Amino acid sequence: MSLIRKKSLWLVAAGALAMLVVIWGGWQGVHQTSSTEFCLSCHTMSTVGQEYEQSIHFKNASGVRAECKDCHIPPGIIPTLVRKTEALNDIYHEFISPSIDTPEKFQSKRAELAQREWTRMTENRSAACKSCHSYGAMDHTKQSSNAAMQMTPAALKDSNCIDCHKGIAHHKPNMSNGFRVQYEKLQRQSASLPDESTLYTLGEKAITATASSPAGKALLMPATQVTVLKKLDDQVEIQIVGWRESVGRGRVITQYPGKRVFAAVLDPSLLPAVKILKTQIDPDSHQEWQQISVVAWTSSEGFSASIEPVWQYADQMFQSTCSACHSVPPTTRFNANGWIAGLKAMSAYYRLTSQEERTLLKYLQTHANDTTDNPTH
Repeated sequence: MSLIRKKSLWLVAAGALAMLVVIWGGWQGVHQTSSTEFCLSCHTMSTVGQEYEQSIHFKNASGVRAECKDCHIPPGIIPTLVRKTEALNDIYHEFISPSIDTPEKFQSKRAELAQREWTRMTENRSAACKSCHSYGAMDHTKQSSNAAMQMTPAALKDSNCIDCHKGIAHHKPNMSNGFRVQYEKLQRQSASLPDESTLYTLGEKAITATASSPAGKALLMPATQVTVLKKLDDQVEIQIVGWRESVGRGRVITQYPGKRVFAAVLDPSLLPAVKILKTQIDPDSHQEWQQISVVAWTSSEGFSASIEPVWQYADQMFQSTCSACHSVPPTTRFNANGWIAGLKAMSAYYRLTSQEERTLLKYLQTHANDTTDNPTH
């Protein structure tokens, strides 16, 4: 064998050995930096570390511990390497630009960080969870009746674990901060009356028969369209068009005939101002409904020139409120009237003010499966 050929073989062997050392060293580095001890050694992880050590994933009756990597790194070489590459951002915020290095800073970003993890787990179909928890290995007869009732349909649909199991190892964030900050911004923007003649209410607003009348019980509901007729100082005269049942006192105005999507509630002082535009029979209930208009006065603040910012705020409220416990259902899950009971059934699990709840309900109803094609959206 010639000297050149021997040198070539030695170079190939040395290169292969060097490559193996690099691969082995790299994989050892991935392994070592995936340990719980390494993760909790970072100063910024002190808060979540303490929460994890108090959770059932850290200490439980079976003695099987879920380490940090078991939840935050999906199984498989490629997913692991992708996640490790993404984690370079964590190193940047640990050593170069600390953003969660105090408990106060962490709490301010908890919702953002949690939402990021939930999104990642949703996108990979809860692969990390399912590497330990297999639907096929579950015996629903050994679960509690409530757990079996939830897990049986979840297994049939191969649901994401994270849809329902949030707050297992870390405290759930207060998801209301985002949409409430957005509402405050909308309030500041609505301090002055827009120039447009067609406006939308940001929240509930008292309405009266005249500009000088004392406020009674009449109210405009959130996200209601009005037409501006006149402005006087800090008061504005508006026209409201909607529907009411022909039978009854006619105080409740709805956005559609036959659907309980509230636009306004009148009091006796405003009933004489009601004008009937037309009548029609609702094909579902066979009841007669009147399309009516009424002119009223209200304060000039609290209006938006477009409905879209109101819907964006309501959608963020919907996403934040629902995602804290389960996956967010489509707004078309129910019809407009069905969403009344649908939202009420979940009221024990969220904390919204009455105005927030009415705004959310209005958003769901006007995007329901029997109103989504309506041109008034």
